[in-house]
Amino acid sequence: MPVALHVVDHPLIADSLTRVRDKDTPNAMFRQELERIGTLLMAEATRGLTTHAVSVPTPLTETTGRQLTTQPIVVPVLRAGLGFLHAAQELLPNADVGFIGVARDESTHQPVPYVNKLPESLAARQCIVLDPMLATGGSLAHTCRLLIERGATGTIIVVCVLAAPEGIELLRKAKLDLAIYTAALDERLNDTAFIVPGLGDAGDRQFGSPA
Repeated sequence: MPVALHVVDHPLIADSLTRVRDKDTPNAMFRQELERIGTLLMAEATRGLTTHAVSVPTPLTETTGRQLTTQPIVVPVLRAGLGFLHAAQELLPNADVGFIGVARDESTHQPVPYVNKLPESLAARQCIVLDPMLATGGSLAHTCRLLIERGATGTIIVVCVLAAPEGIELLRKAKLDLAIYTAALDERLNDTAFIVPGLGDAGDRQFGSPA
């Protein structure tokens, strides 16, 4: 089962990414630019969704249009994933939303789950995971396994701002079937498992530090 990485090359994404990387960008602008990136990444990530033909009465005649065959389920990984949720709902207003909460143990850098709000069955549903920072890959692997336990099959779409090579490698070793859409593949993780050059803590920069 492959992990396909798609680095989306778009001038508007590059423009917003420059601002979210900047340590002096205030939280309000960070949220705005993050959502802009999310909208553009979501548009690319959903390009392959299945549609079917429908009849449409226009003011002048009838024509043929296309509609989504099945509404996806969107799963933000709390809390940073909330930064992409509005963008996802704007593009997919009828999609269901599930929530997975995963904190990071600062000593081990391992995921610590604390929320699991998913539909009982995800059979035949396209799952789209919103996880802005793909660092070690542990939180994303945990989330995808939960989706599979609920019946998710086929390729899981992942939308993130930044990805680290170490995280991609972990997901490949985990043999998960993923299509990852990101604005950039960064250089590496540092000793505290933050992405370098990165943008810092995406949750703190959106909502402020909880400490």
